[in-house]
Amino acid sequence: MRQLIRGRTLSFHADPVETEDAFTYHEDGAVITHDGRIEAVGDYAALRGLGLPEIDHRPHLILPGFIDTHIHFPQVQVVASWGAQLLDWLNTYTFPEESRFAQQGHAPQMAEHFLNLLLAHGTTTAVAFCSVHPQSAEALFSAADRRNMAMIAGKVMMDRNAPEGVLDTPQQGYDDSKALIAKWHGTGRQRYAITPRFAITSTPEQMEMTGQLVREHPDCHIQTHLSENRDEIAFTLSLYPKARDYLDIYETYGLLGDKILLGHSIHLEEREIARMAETGSHPVFCPTSNLFLGSGLFDEGGLRARGISSGIATDIGGGTSYSMLQTLNEGYKILQLRGQKLHPFAAYHWATRGNARVLGMEAEIGTLAPGSMADLVVLDSRATPAMALRMERATTLAEELFILQIMGDDRSVAQTYVAGQPMLDRPPATP
Repeated sequence: MRQLIRGRTLSFHADPVETEDAFTYHEDGAVITHDGRIEAVGDYAALRGLGLPEIDHRPHLILPGFIDTHIHFPQVQVVASWGAQLLDWLNTYTFPEESRFAQQGHAPQMAEHFLNLLLAHGTTTAVAFCSVHPQSAEALFSAADRRNMAMIAGKVMMDRNAPEGVLDTPQQGYDDSKALIAKWHGTGRQRYAITPRFAITSTPEQMEMTGQLVREHPDCHIQTHLSENRDEIAFTLSLYPKARDYLDIYETYGLLGDKILLGHSIHLEEREIARMAETGSHPVFCPTSNLFLGSGLFDEGGLRARGISSGIATDIGGGTSYSMLQTLNEGYKILQLRGQKLHPFAAYHWATRGNARVLGMEAEIGTLAPGSMADLVVLDSRATPAMALRMERATTLAEELFILQIMGDDRSVAQTYVAGQPMLDRPPATP
């Protein structure tokens, strides 16, 4: 099916931090989709004469769908749990909650809620941690595949320092991951992420099996955690006393490279930064989680100066919002405390093309370039009375984007498209 989707279109083809000529904006634009992909994008006047069915979203903005590079699928029912820092939070809330995914029928039910929430907030692709139970990954991939939604996910591998109900063994973690890779990696739009939770919950034997999986499946992503919290770092190094630093554990087992996503990466040593730069490894900034758990302030500018490309993510459920708009909001504030600036153009690039580049998927998602998948988010900058009042004084696109970034949330998402199909039961705008 071919269709024309009309609105104000914005897409990035370069990083605004590096060049002024970074994006293409059409005040009265259109996106033509065909069989789930973008066929053309441009001025409506140039594309309207093709006799296609039209959906009119004026005066809203049409952008590529948001990409979330670090989120915990099994934590949807422990979001907003009071009063702990990382290690206590895991033991008090996370591990007991994740044990529920062993129950028959629980994972499929939660997968439906999880994906519906992502789509309601304009997120069309996510990199997700599942629970230790293979059925949790099975449920998430199945639900995403039914929606034709690009998902990168994996069951966590963890064989110590957690309750029995959320532990596997080195061999079981390997076997379960291997079977899930065989079934789901490359099926439709699904991709597998090899997922050792973090070094605290994996023995050296499990880390060795993780490295074996990485060697056997070099096209899979790898996701884990690094240097989120000072106590976490100290505990990690006590478990691996021969390691030069936290990153050295992952390096020892052959995990570093442009496929690895290192959630948090806040309290880094100089050697760790140098090795991340040399190997092309990617830290992931999780601002709402870092504030909520009191973890620390991410140094985006310092890492960028070393040539390191970072992702940005919600980190539900330590994170407090599914919204990438609210993630950018809190990211702006953390960088302010760092003496750094997050311009709105840079922010929206980060949540779309920037995250796609970190994933090595820029040809598929993150832009409105012809040939890309037609994953779109339609944003309403006047979604609430307070936003509408503020917009009366906005005179530039950058101002409008910043208002959305600071004041927007799921109420600002007028529609989300996955492979050209509208996913939300919401009427088009009235031009």
